[in-house]
Amino acid sequence: MAFRKKAHLLSKYQPDIVIIQECEHPDKLLHMEGEAIPNDMLWYGTNLNKGLGVFAYGDYQLKLQHNHNPEIKTILPITVNGGAIDFTLYAIWASGSVVREERYIGQIWKAIRYYDHQISGEKVMLIGDFNSNSIWDKEHRFGSHSSLVDEFSRRNIFSVYHNYFEMEQGKEDHPTLYMYRHKNKPYHIDYCFASADLIAKVKHVEIGNYEDWCKFSDHKPLIIDFGL
Repeated sequence: MAFRKKAHLLSKYQPDIVIIQECEHPDKLLHMEGEAIPNDMLWYGTNLNKGLGVFAYGDYQLKLQHNHNPEIKTILPITVNGGAIDFTLYAIWASGSVVREERYIGQIWKAIRYYDHQISGEKVMLIGDFNSNSIWDKEHRFGSHSSLVDEFSRRNIFSVYHNYFEMEQGKEDHPTLYMYRHKNKPYHIDYCFASADLIAKVKHVEIGNYEDWCKFSDHKPLIIDFGL
């Protein structure tokens, strides 16, 4: 929420692309406090204070693909060009649904089925708030987090964080969420999954710590340098 008041926190990282969940409409970014306005941006949502925003800096350009399905909430298929390589980015904020099996991780399964042939091969990245973890596998009758990881693996797509830190799913050392900002309620629910060709380019992965970020959000930033 209120991204215009927090954008300065990202400045030291000089980001190329930023994905923000619960993001206000871009019109409000015109009033960001002392920050450069992104050169390109996409935003999707029904609440002007709480949508999914994707922002590009430098030479990067974003284009929402023509086959975007607004019924998959909220996953945006985006063509990214203008950088060292062109690639397909799926910006993710896996949210609720009135249909039980389509809630949260169910939205990602729905996206895999709908964008089937696009989510495989090379130059593909899926990044954002998945609202899922292997520790909750038993709660999902119609598709668990672990089965999602297996499905990605069959498509030659892997978690950047887990590959970089050599971590097992469900045993992460770095939480991305402290529920209600309580330090005793840590969870890892934000991910970047990328095709093997992009994984091979990763130079650095970082997750913000509790002390630096808790006063700004219950989530911590997932920061990845692909060396592009």
